[in-house]
Amino acid sequence: MLTKLRRRGRAGLLVLGSLLVIGSLVGAAACGDDDDDDEDVTQEEATEEEATEATEEATEPAGDETEEAAEPEAGGGGEIDYGSLSGSITIDGSSTVFPITQAVAEEFASDASGVQVDVSFAGSGAGFERLCALEIEIADASRPIEDDEVTACADAGLDDLIEIQVGIDALTVVTNPANPIECVTVQELYDLFTDGGATQFADVNPDFPAEDVVFYYPGTDSGTFDFFVEVILEAVDGDAAAHRGDGTASEDDNVLSLGVEEDANSIGYFGFAYFQGAGDSLKALEVDGGDGCVPPSSETALDNSYYLSRPLFIYTSASYLEENPHIVGFLQYYLDNLETLVPEVGYVNLPDDTLAEQQSKIDPYLP
Repeated sequence: MLTKLRRRGRAGLLVLGSLLVIGSLVGAAACGDDDDDDEDVTQEEATEEEATEATEEATEPAGDETEEAAEPEAGGGGEIDYGSLSGSITIDGSSTVFPITQAVAEEFASDASGVQVDVSFAGSGAGFERLCALEIEIADASRPIEDDEVTACADAGLDDLIEIQVGIDALTVVTNPANPIECVTVQELYDLFTDGGATQFADVNPDFPAEDVVFYYPGTDSGTFDFFVEVILEAVDGDAAAHRGDGTASEDDNVLSLGVEEDANSIGYFGFAYFQGAGDSLKALEVDGGDGCVPPSSETALDNSYYLSRPLFIYTSASYLEENPHIVGFLQYYLDNLETLVPEVGYVNLPDDTLAEQQSKIDPYLP
């Protein structure tokens, strides 16, 4: 049975095996002190010019086809009393982003006991579907929202989406430590994962083992799957490229990790945090994107030298923020704690200027 409990560096990261995880988080009551007192600026202190600039930045649309939301009045950037917040927030989407959001939600519960935050992972695509169906308030995503998804949300009345980047991932191609392969090229990955592709490692490189390959990969609702198809399969074969379907597919990266651990001739791919959580039971393959073999790491993801580095996002709606102080509070708490929690769960922090851009999207809704 491929079910196993993993704990990554803190009590907040719990990733279950093949079952969908839903975290219902209600913590003990705590005081609502905000760590940003020294940086708070009241509405009276802000100049008219600063308020206008903050408003324009915060209402930047989530995609090329997203309609511009009505610009709210700029918030004062005041202190949030987390202990006074109440309500519920439902979050679904990417299994890659799930560890970050789950960790934030667990910490948030200790300071905002009146807010219940339910976090699950059904894949980025499924998260966008639920967001556009008005079933959730926040969608985790390991890829940007697509034009048809923006349209679906707009048709449902959410024409004011807000995209917030929360981290950087180094999507990791993994194999069993017993496998002698150390590095793969984009072409070799294409030959392995394309529909009707290689069945033995030696089929793509005569120096690789002449062993039947056991494949593990995310399900089709996964943003990780979409990203891999785009940067590996379509990079070689264009829009005609199709991913093979004869391996083990799962939206739960833990299932994929455990599968690769148990088979010496396996190969798979998923988020960097899950590779790090596996410890020595998995081997990460270096990837040659044309400039030589580069390993996945925090450094190579941040400087973009690793071919499979990518941004991680959460999405919500301006209308939700205008009407729900507890959602604003959660998102502010999220941004305030990224620097600590993102590396703890195994991903890469945003550069300071990028983090400041994300903060500007929340500022207009602060008290």
